[in-house]
Amino acid sequence: MILRRRSTRTAALLAALALLAGAAVLSVGVGAHTIAPAQVLRAVLWPGDSADHLVVRDIRLPRAALAVAVGAALAVAGALVQVLTRNPLAEPGILGVTAGAGFAVTLGAAAGVAGGAPLELGVAVLGAAAAAALVGSVGHGSPLRLVLTGVALSSVLAGISLGLRLLLPEVFDRYRFWAVGSLAGREQAETAPALLVIGVGVGCALLLGRQLNAVSLGEDTAAGLGVRVAPVRAAAFLLVTVLAGAATALAGPILFVGLIVPHLVRPLAGASVPWLTAFAAAVGPVLLLLADVGSRLLLPTGELPVAIVTALLGGPVLIWAVRR
Repeated sequence: MILRRRSTRTAALLAALALLAGAAVLSVGVGAHTIAPAQVLRAVLWPGDSADHLVVRDIRLPRAALAVAVGAALAVAGALVQVLTRNPLAEPGILGVTAGAGFAVTLGAAAGVAGGAPLELGVAVLGAAAAAALVGSVGHGSPLRLVLTGVALSSVLAGISLGLRLLLPEVFDRYRFWAVGSLAGREQAETAPALLVIGVGVGCALLLGRQLNAVSLGEDTAAGLGVRVAPVRAAAFLLVTVLAGAATALAGPILFVGLIVPHLVRPLAGASVPWLTAFAAAVGPVLLLLADVGSRLLLPTGELPVAIVTALLGGPVLIWAVRR
C-alpha cells in the first residue's frame, strides 16, 4: 500500500514537472508577437541574431525564469506557513513579510537610498526580514499569537507607508512601480543573487520536510520521535522569510499564490509535508507562468500586472477553501 502510494505520488510529481515544462514553453512563445515552439527551441539551443532569437534570449527566457523562481518561492513559503501555524488559510503575508518589504521600499525612497533595481531589491529583502524577525520574536511559541502579531504589524507598517506616500509624491511614484506586482520589466534587473537565494531556500525546505512532518503531528509527538521542535520551527520560519521576502522583492507583492497552491496539491500530498513541499515547488511556477501568459492576453493592447490575474484566480479559490 505504501509503495503504491509512493509510486502514485512520484508519477503525479513527474506529471507536474512535465506541465511546468509545457507552461514554460508557452510563456516564452506567447506575447505581443507569438513565436512557434520549434523557433523557441532553436533560440535556446542554437541562438542566432534574428529578432525572434533576441526576444527569446534577452526578454522572455529571463522573465520565465523569474516566474518559475517567484512561483516556487511563494508556493513553498505558503505551504510552510500553513504547516507552522496549523492554519489552512494562512499565507506568507501574515508574517509581515509583504508589509515589511513595502515599508522598506517606501522608507528607502523617502531617504533617497533606493535609487536602482539592485539597491531596491536589497532594501526590500532587509525590510521583509526585519518585519518577520519582529513578528517571530513577539509571536513565538503560539501559532495564534504569531498570526495576530503579523496582522497587527502589517497594519501598522501599511499605515505608515501610506502616510509617507501621501506626503511625498516622489515616493509614491517610486513605490507605485514596485507595488504593482508584475514580472514585466523586472527581467532586466540584476536578479541572479535573489534567484540563487530562492533556489537554496527551496532545497532547504525540501530537506526540512521530514522534521516538519513530525512537528505537524504535534509538538509532544514530535519530541517523542526525537525531533528538536524549537530549532525546526525556527529554521522553517527563517525559510519562509527568505523565500517570501526574496520573491516579494523581485516581483512586488503577488497575493494568493502561497494560499492557492498548497490547497491545490494537498489532495496529492496527503498529510506528508515533504510531498506537499515538493508538489508546491512544482505547481507554484505553473500557476504563475500561466497567470503571466493570461496577463499578456487579457487586454487587446498592453498587459495586466500578473498580481491582478492571480487575485482574480485566488478570490474564488479562497471562497472555496473557506466553505470547506
